[in-house]
This record gives sequence, structure tokens and C-alpha cells, in this order.
Amino acid sequence: MKEHKLFIVGTPIGNFDDITFRALDILKKVDVIACEDTRVTLKLLNHFDIKNKKLISYHNFNEKNSAKGIIDLVLNKNLSIALVSDAGMPTISDPGFNLIEEARKQKIDFVVIPGVSATTTAICASNLGPEFTFLGFGKAKKNQLISQISSLKEGTYILFSAPHKIEFLLDIINKNIEDHSLFVGRELTKTFESYYWGNAKEIKEQLHNNLRGEMTLVLKINKSKKQKENKYKKSL
Repeated sequence: MKEHKLFIVGTPIGNFDDITFRALDILKKVDVIACEDTRVTLKLLNHFDIKNKKLISYHNFNEKNSAKGIIDLVLNKNLSIALVSDAGMPTISDPGFNLIEEARKQKIDFVVIPGVSATTTAICASNLGPEFTFLGFGKAKKNQLISQISSLKEGTYILFSAPHKIEFLLDIINKNIEDHSLFVGRELTKTFESYYWGNAKEIKEQLHNNLRGEMTLVLKINKSKKQKENKYKKSL
């Protein structure tokens, strides 16, 4: 069996006990761990008594240059590297794309070690699936976010939201998607995990004064306001 030197490792999204035995085995064995935030990864390693690991930074602001540096460690230093994000799977709304792209260019084999997912956790809890489209974090600018949400068609979508943006996102959904069902999972897998069902207006009321933590939304659109207008025009 070929010996691999590069591993893309999924880590827990909140509850450390959700890590897999395989992920722990890789983190113990590799020479270097590339982290989105070394402080966050160090907490995980300390929890499982994994000591004396060399940690290097690999995040959104240094991703391209760091990817080349990591590949150099594999090719020229013959070191084994594990890439982790702060939570979940690298490349899924987290850094990692450039490293995999660079590895493929250099014909370096890599292995993905799967882990827990906020996406599948939310779609299961929501009872709004099973088919869905993953959108990740919504557009950063307000006008772009409004355009993104208002253009969605009939179907089920999963979005991530930071706590300081959730109320604005719910307002956009309420205003632009008339016929919808919504689920919000707050702090998934963590101590204060909570679930909310309803429409955007109802969930905003439920979340009042409880806006801490990352949010995962499952939005089921039956018909958008735009689709209803088009259907009405065709009948004239």
C-alpha cells in the first residue's frame, strides 16, 4: 500500500468527542499539522493528550503561499502533513482548496479523513430534506446577500450564518421568500445546542436575546414571491 504524506482531516464542529479514531491516529502520527488557527487546534490536541506537534498556520489570508510551502515540506523535506480547520472539514467554507489544487499539480496523493458535518446534522434534524443545495456562508455584502436570497428558486438550501448577521438574513428571507419553511440549528453539537422551526419571522422572535454561536439554516422554498408573480402573469 502506498504511504501517504498529506492528509485532509475533518475535526469536530463543537463537541470534541465527535472526532473519529482514524482522525486521532493521523494527528498523532504526522510530523506537522497545518491549522486555520493554531490556538484552536492546540485545545483539541491537548484534550486528547497529543503533545509536541509542530503547528503551522494555514488560513484564508495566507492560503496560496502556505499551500506551496506545505507541498515543499512533503516533496523536499519528506514530512507528513495533516491539514485541519477550526471546525469541520477543510474546503467546506474553510481553507483547503489551494492545498489540494497544489497537491494535484505536483501529483502528490492525499487522503481525506471524514468527520462530523454541520450540513448533514442540520438536514437530519430539520426534517426538510433529503435533497438540498449547500450555499455555505451567504454573500458578505448586504446588497449581494439580498440578491442571492431573492433569486433562490423552489427547493431546499443550507446556509451558515454568523450570529451578528442572522437577524438581517432572517429579515431578507421573510421579505423575499413568501412560502417557505425554515430550520435553524444553533451551536450544533455543543453544550447549548438548540433547534428552531417555523418561518423566518417566527424564528427571529424565538432567537430574540439568544444570538450567540454559529447558526446553520435549512431553508425549504415552496414557491418564491417571484415565481408566484410569474405564474400570475401567465394566467392573464
